Amino acid sequence: MPLERLFRFFSSLRLTVALLILAMVLVFIGTLGQVSMGLYRAQNEFFRSFFVYWGPPGSSWRIPVFPGGYLLGSLMLINLVAAHWRYFRPDWRKSGIVLIHAGLVLLLIGQFATDLLSVESTLHLREGEAKNYSEMDRHVELAITEVTDPARERVVAIPHRVLQRQGEVVVPDLPFRVRILRFHPNAMIAQRTGRSTGPPPATRGVGPQIELTPLPHVTEMNKRDVPAAVIELVGAEGSLGTWVVSEYISQPQTVSVGNRTFHLTMRLQRIYVPWTIRLLDFRHDRYPGTDIPKNFSSRILLTDPRNGTEREILIYMNNPLRYGGYTYYQASYDPDDQGTVLQVVRNPGWLTPYVACTLVSVGLLLQFSIHLFRFSRRLSR
Repeated sequence: MPLERLFRFFSSLRLTVALLILAMVLVFIGTLGQVSMGLYRAQNEFFRSFFVYWGPPGSSWRIPVFPGGYLLGSLMLINLVAAHWRYFRPDWRKSGIVLIHAGLVLLLIGQFATDLLSVESTLHLREGEAKNYSEMDRHVELAITEVTDPARERVVAIPHRVLQRQGEVVVPDLPFRVRILRFHPNAMIAQRTGRSTGPPPATRGVGPQIELTPLPHVTEMNKRDVPAAVIELVGAEGSLGTWVVSEYISQPQTVSVGNRTFHLTMRLQRIYVPWTIRLLDFRHDRYPGTDIPKNFSSRILLTDPRNGTEREILIYMNNPLRYGGYTYYQASYDPDDQGTVLQVVRNPGWLTPYVACTLVSVGLLLQFSIHLFRFSRRLSR
C-alpha cells in the first residue's frame, strides 16, 4: 500500500540518521555563510527557510540546492512522531521513553513558535529621558503625523512589510492615499550638484534637491541597511506629488491638504507598550587603572498607569527586567556613559525549552530507575 510505504519511510531510523547528518551540514555551511552574508542574512537564508537557494552572481534567478532549517525541523518532528507511533507498545516500563519523546516534540515545536512569534527590539535612553516604546533595529516604518492641532498629534504608521510590497495603502481617516512607487532596502541620499544627471527622484519636499542611490545589502554586524522609498500621495482630485522618505532625511517633510497639515518621516519601526521607562542613572564601572569594563547597569523608573505601578529597578548583566511579557536586558551604552541601550525581547514561547528539558530529564531518570530496579530484582533472585 502506498500509504503504508510512506508511513514506513517517515518512521524509519535511516531517515533519522539522514536528517541529523543534513542538519550538521546545514549548521556548518550556515556558519561559514555568516562570514560573507552577516549574521542576520545567514539566519534567514539557511535556518529560517525551507530551502537554501543559489544563483549565479548578478543573476535574478535562484534554484533550491539544500534543505533549509524549517524543512529539516519539520521532517524531524514528523519522523519522531511517526517512529513513536510505529514502535511504541503500551507498557509502564517504557513511560520514561514517552516522556523523552514528548520533551523532544515540545522542544521542536517550541523553537519553531519562538522563531515565528518572538520579537526583538532596542530601547535607547539618555539619562532623564522616558519612553513608552522600543525600536526594531532592522525594520523601518513610514510615519504620517497630523500636526494640525499643536496640542494633539495623530500618527499613522505604515510598517516595513507593507512598504516592501510597493502597493497602495488606504487609511480611512487620511485625506489621501499613499502609493509606494519604489522601495529600496538600502539606499544613500546625497545633495544634488551641477554634475548630477537624470531627473530628481521626487517632485515635492526635499526630492528636487537630492539624489537617491540604491546600495547593496550590508553584511557587517555593526552596520545595517538604511531603506528609502519614493511615495506618491493621491487625493480626491488626483496626485499631490511624489516624495522621497529615508532615515537620512532628519527633518519631517510637510504636506498640506485643505486645512490639515501632515509630516512625513521614515523612522525605525516602533513597538509601543502601555507603560513608561525612565532612565534615572547609568553606571559604567571599570577595573582600577584599566579601561576594561567591570560592570554597567541602568537604574530605571517603571511607571504603569493601568495599575498605579511606580518603582525603581536596577538592570545589569544577567539581571534583566521582566514585565508585561517583555524582557529588558542590559545590552550596551553610549560612549559618554550618559545613555543606555536595553535589548527588549518578547517571546511568548520562552517557557517551552525549560518544560521540554524537564520532561527529557525526568524521562531519562525514570527510564534509568526502572531498568535499575529490574536489574536489582534479578540480581537479588
